[in-house]
Amino acid sequence: MEEINFEDFLKVDIRIGTILEVNDFPKARKPAYQLKIDFGTLGIKKSSAQITNLYTKEDLVGKQISAVVNFKPRQIANFMSECLVLGIHNKNNEVIILHSNKKIKNGENVS
Repeated sequence: MEEINFEDFLKVDIRIGTILEVNDFPKARKPAYQLKIDFGTLGIKKSSAQITNLYTKEDLVGKQISAVVNFKPRQIANFMSECLVLGIHNKNNEVIILHSNKKIKNGENVS
């Protein structure tokens, strides 16, 4: 990986949001969900997430997650993804989402 400086890191806006709605995404190339996430004063943003292996829709609703909210929207099939939900690939290449186990105000900045 290329080294970056601290100023580069400061450009990345990572926020806490609560997943409000989860829908199947049959048009995605790889299995994914369409998420609607509440980021408080930043509003509700949509995201596509390849997390169907480890999470059911019911597991995700109400879960607080971390996401990058200042990427340009990206079209995935017929869907515009407005943020990037953060996660870690496990040894089976499945994504484990980064989430909070304590209640945090939606829109709080991760630093």
